[in-house]
Amino acid sequence: MSITEPRVRLTWNDKPSEPTSCAARLEIVEPGHPSSMLVEGDNLQALGALARRSGASAALVYLDPPFLTGRQHNRVERARDGAGKIQRSERPAFDDRWAGMHDYLGALHSRLSVARDLLAPHGSLVLHVDPKTSHYAKVMCDEIFGPDCFASEIVWRYRRWPAKTKNFQRVHDVLLRYVKDPSADPRFNQLYEPLAASTRATWGTRKQRAVTDDTGRRQRSSSTEEESPGTPLGDVWEIGIVAPVARERTGYPTQKPMALLERLVCALTNPGDLVVDPYVGSGTTLAVCAALGRRGIGIDQNREALEICKQRLRDLGIEPLQERVSAASVVRKADAGAQPAARSKRLRRAS
Repeated sequence: MSITEPRVRLTWNDKPSEPTSCAARLEIVEPGHPSSMLVEGDNLQALGALARRSGASAALVYLDPPFLTGRQHNRVERARDGAGKIQRSERPAFDDRWAGMHDYLGALHSRLSVARDLLAPHGSLVLHVDPKTSHYAKVMCDEIFGPDCFASEIVWRYRRWPAKTKNFQRVHDVLLRYVKDPSADPRFNQLYEPLAASTRATWGTRKQRAVTDDTGRRQRSSSTEEESPGTPLGDVWEIGIVAPVARERTGYPTQKPMALLERLVCALTNPGDLVVDPYVGSGTTLAVCAALGRRGIGIDQNREALEICKQRLRDLGIEPLQERVSAASVVRKADAGAQPAARSKRLRRAS
């Protein structure tokens, strides 16, 4: 199957055409360390400007867009009053209301198309969505990248307060991973999980070895003197959500845990590699990149999100380089026709 002429295609009303060139450029607002860069502005325009300036240079592009919830999301801040009681305050963070599924898919299609141009041949794109839209996103990514570029579907399973619903509890998100070039050797570092208790009880912590007969049929197993690194990490990850009292909690809605991004960054990049997050939100991706020695670029049009991310980087001893989108004269058809309320939230998803 040709990756340039996929057999599958997702269609809907007002679907964007091929990417249109845009005159947007980036200008420096505040100098800082180039290993961590924050860009203020529309992420579609910013991605295009980055692709023209840096070319195909990213080892990982991680997109955590809005989940089509149809509501306004608020940042929650907690503080103790004079009596020691915890007081909560809320203010708007991002608006996840859309004109419909077609509007949502159109915005996502445009950004995925441009984000692909940022990937190095060995690079990966990871799209973080929920089960409500993951099937649409999968077909759309097959079309943009080609079916041969699909690498894995990661299920992030978590625990949370149960909901009152006559249905199975929804306790997972979906992360779709695509590679830029299926013929290239992808950047991938094998991660491991601890051995199962039953395995440790039978074989201890050493590597197992298959004992075969003359025909190659497995007869039994034995252990070697070499310590086992564990079980190769599968595609179902059980990682807790960010608890209300967790030290990493920022109060920004839909904040993703550092443990989740640490797995992605460690598995799909090497130290010094570039990671791009077009929906920087609470700044988890850039904080993880800074802690693990990766270069990070985060994009958001919400200044409050950028301030949260800047503070997290400063807590790690890094003053980020700050840029903004400037002089954009061309936008895509789908974005030009969107309602203001629908356009304002597209960069405000927390990662």
